[in-house]
Formats: sequence, C-alpha cells, structure tokens
Amino acid sequence: MLLEAMYHVPRDKWAYAYNPSTIHLRVRTKRDDVQYVTALTGDKYDWNGTYKEIQLEKAASDNMFDYWETAVKPKFKRLTYIFRITAGTENIYLADNGIHYTLPYATGGYYEFSYIHEIDVFKVPEWAKEAVFYQIMTERFANGNPDLNPEGTQEWGGRPELDNYFGGDLQGVLNHLDDLTKLGVNAIYFTPLFQANSYHKYDTVDYKKVDPHFGDNELLKKLAEQCHRRGIRVMLDAVFNHCSENFPPFQDVLKNGKNSKYADWFHINEYPVQIKDGIPTYDTFGFYGNMPKFNTANPEVKAYLLDVAEYWIKKIKLDGWRLDVANEVDNHFWRDFRKVVKTANPEAYIVGEVWSDSLTWLMGDQFDSVMNYPFADKVLEFFCGSMDGYNFANEMGSLIMRYPQQTNEVIFNMLCSHDTPRLLTRAGEDKRRLKLSVVFLFTYIGTPCIFYGDEVGISGEGDPDCRKCMQWNPTKQDQELYDFYRLMIDLRKSNEALRKGRFRFLKADHNDPCIIYERMDDTLHFTVWMNNTPQERTLSHPMETKDWKDALTEEDVVPANGIMNIKLDPYGYRILYRQLEHS
Repeated sequence: MLLEAMYHVPRDKWAYAYNPSTIHLRVRTKRDDVQYVTALTGDKYDWNGTYKEIQLEKAASDNMFDYWETAVKPKFKRLTYIFRITAGTENIYLADNGIHYTLPYATGGYYEFSYIHEIDVFKVPEWAKEAVFYQIMTERFANGNPDLNPEGTQEWGGRPELDNYFGGDLQGVLNHLDDLTKLGVNAIYFTPLFQANSYHKYDTVDYKKVDPHFGDNELLKKLAEQCHRRGIRVMLDAVFNHCSENFPPFQDVLKNGKNSKYADWFHINEYPVQIKDGIPTYDTFGFYGNMPKFNTANPEVKAYLLDVAEYWIKKIKLDGWRLDVANEVDNHFWRDFRKVVKTANPEAYIVGEVWSDSLTWLMGDQFDSVMNYPFADKVLEFFCGSMDGYNFANEMGSLIMRYPQQTNEVIFNMLCSHDTPRLLTRAGEDKRRLKLSVVFLFTYIGTPCIFYGDEVGISGEGDPDCRKCMQWNPTKQDQELYDFYRLMIDLRKSNEALRKGRFRFLKADHNDPCIIYERMDDTLHFTVWMNNTPQERTLSHPMETKDWKDALTEEDVVPANGIMNIKLDPYGYRILYRQLEHS
C-alpha cells in the first residue's frame, strides 16, 4: 500500500456533520491499491460500550486516488475513530497521530469529532434540491412595454453587440410566466435588474432601484408575487464586488479626491483618480475603469451593501442571491452577508460566482452553492469532445469529492450561461450531443439550470453572441428540442431519486466513450445508458432482476441470463428504472 497517498483530516470535507445526528467520514487512498477501509468508532468516554466497526464504500475515484465514504450516527453526538486499511493480508491503521502497523490502544492519538453542535451543521435550503432554474437576461428575454425602450433600441432579434439594446423588460418576463410554467421550471435566476448604464446592468448605479428600462420596484414586486403564486422561486444577481463609475459615492471621490468622505469606500492607489497609461489609478473589476471595486472591509460599505441584500429579501420576498465575482470579495464580508440574509430568510439560497475549487466558501459560513463551471467544462469536454468514459468518470469523481454532500445536493449546475458560448454551439450544432449533455444534467447530483433559449435551439459563440434575443416566433423555435427539455424536466421533478439519490458509474472504460451510471434512493433505482459515439452500439451490464422499465415509455426492459443488453442509436441514450422491494 502506498502510504503517501492516504489522507484524512477530522474537518472540512473529510469529516463533517451532515445533519444533527450524522457525521460523514471520507478517506483517500491510491487508486486500486486497497480492498477495504473500515472505521473503528466509539465514544471516547465509553469506547468499549459504544464500539462499532463500519466499512466505508468506495464513493468515487479519479486518475490517482480512490475516495472512501461512510455515514456514522454516534450515540452521544461525539465520535472517536481510527481507520483500518486492508490490502490482501496486510492491515495498517490511519490515526490522527500517524500511521501504525498494529492497532494503537484506544483512544490515544485517534481522530476526534468532538461534538455535533446543531448551530454548526451546514444547512442548505431544501427547496434548492427540488429546483430547476431558468436563467434570464432581462434585456434579451422579451419586450413587454416598448414605452420603456432606451434611445436607439434595435429591432428584436438583431445581432447582439457589446453595447446595443433590444428593449427587454420585466413586463416581458411577466407576460411569459405561463410559458415558463409550461416548460416546467420552478426557479428563475435573473442577471442584474438594478439601475445601471449598460444593457447587462453589471455596473450598478442605484442598488435599490430597478432600472427604468426594465420597469420599477413595484413591477418587480408584482413579478415576484406572480412567480410565487406559480411555485417559481426568484433569485437576483448581487454585484457587490464593484459598482458603476456613476455610483454617487464614486462620483464624489472623482470630484473631491482624497478629501471625499467616500475615499475609503474604494481601493484608491494614487491621486488624482484617473485612467493613467490605460490603467486606472484605483482597483476595478478587471481593468474596466467604469467599474470601480468596493472596499468591502470598510464598515460603511459593508453596512450599505448588507442593507441592500436585506432590503430586497423583505421588499419582494426574494428567495436567493447569486453573487457576482464572489471570489474577489473578502471572506469576512460574505460571512456577515450570510448572517444578514439567513436572518431575513432562513431558506434563502446563496450562490457564489467562483469558477474553480470553491471549498473555502462552502463550509457553512458563507455560500450554499457556487456556479459549477467545472461541471460544465467536463461534461461538454466528454459529450462534445473526445474524452473516454474512464477519464470522464475520474473527472466527475474528483468534482463530487470537492465538497460536502449537502453542497453537492444543491451545487448550481449549468451547461452554459451569459458568460460562455451557447450549448448548441458548444455541441457543434449536433442536437444529439446536446441532448446527451442535457440528460446528464437532469439525472446528475445538484441543482440544474437552463440558460434562456437553449430549449428552443438558440445558438451563439461567447459574449456578446451568446446573449441573443429570446426567440418567441413558434415557427423559428425548435419544437422537438423544446419537447425534449419538457420531458427531462418532468422526469427529474417526478422522481426524487434523480434529485437526491446516490450517484455511481457502472460502466466507464478506457478508450470507450460509452457510459452507464445509476441514481438510487430507497424507493427507485435508475440506470442511464449513453452511447457517446457516431456508431450504433449495444451496451451490456449484469442485472439480476427482471423488473426494469423504460422511464420515458414505461415499456418493460428485461435482461437475458442476468445481462441487460441495450441497443442505442448513434449518440443515443436510454433511461431505465425499477421499484425497489422495500418501497
């Protein structure tokens, strides 16, 4: 056994309270190096009376490591433990004080989870596990009130540029809520709605005022109320990293320099405040001089922004915040942000925009979730590229092991957004590949999100081309694709196993891009079969029971001699399920 590969610490994602009575333990070992990992557990004050051995499951693997996991319910909310790791006839013991070749005397040097304090348990909104999100960029969704059109508004459906307008507004969204209900989505993520100079509104001027091109505060309140009546949750975009150069406090800094009472609201590196040799003399989002960066450590700035966060929760009964450029804001701010938001609405869903490993923000004191761009990258690399099943399973295993389970259950999964090329374009305009990606999205762990228009076949390269106007003309919509999206949304919403069940690959081989995986809870067992090749394929896997049905047609699907053989079209898929006996 390769001892250097073994890893566990009694904190973070390796040992954490999943709920007030359950602790999850994880251990890492070298890939395909050990046969068993067993937790020897008990209470440090009554080791013999509470002793229990629990075998861990191999929950995931990546290119280098296996990850083992188990759930433990300690009798007294305290847990002392050591791991026995077995390969053949060899055993070693992994403890807090190192590696041992014989079992150390209990409980000196063992790992400890001191106590499950309910206040410390990382709780995420239960509704987010049920949600299917729909991302709307309001300016490009629907023009419901032409009287609000900004000067120079272009004809709906024209070519998007970096600075042009098409007149989308909140009334347009309100007019199409029935369409969203029909599609089946039950949550909306709006990109910024507050007063700003640009069409995209990521340069906020007034944080408590809906942009006049979109409507007004009362219209947003009406829209939120109508959404809630339909069972649709509402999440807004919070741009707290930076503001507009026209934000009044920054204008005061431009006018009064270091004498401005707002000078410490921003990161001013040199006076006068200006663009010098193409670089601002103050910190900004990127190097955009029109987006000065807040000093969120300043108590006045923090109070101002936290008041904004609370204001909209109370004003429109907001269900969540998506946090723009979240990784560039200090962690102290986000900890206070969580307290304010969760006090105002304990079920608020907090999603950070972080494009890489985000564990720092996902330990229960800051965000509930992040935009899972690594998920999108790996899924599209597999279904729209040339990765084989073995490497895809490794990549997904690595992603699953990044975070605690409660975060995985509400991780914000999307395949494209306003910041990336459109899904259809990423799929090379091949709807079959798009569909495989979408099937995976809706049968995987986490909270799925659709970018407006993907369901009717809108394509587009990166910004600004991905921000095309929504296509409302039925003759120009891909109705077959729309029906497919409705089908997948309904399948997920109708089956708790696809929202909360465990995930595991059953087939993921070297040099073969075909995969089989399962989702399972105590009631239903799903298997998903995917032929990610341009040739017809038959996939086979051992299955003892004969009670399988096609999840989309209810047709019986019976294995032969204990082997299930599924014939699939090029880039085809099939979803099977069965009722479990104890359901």
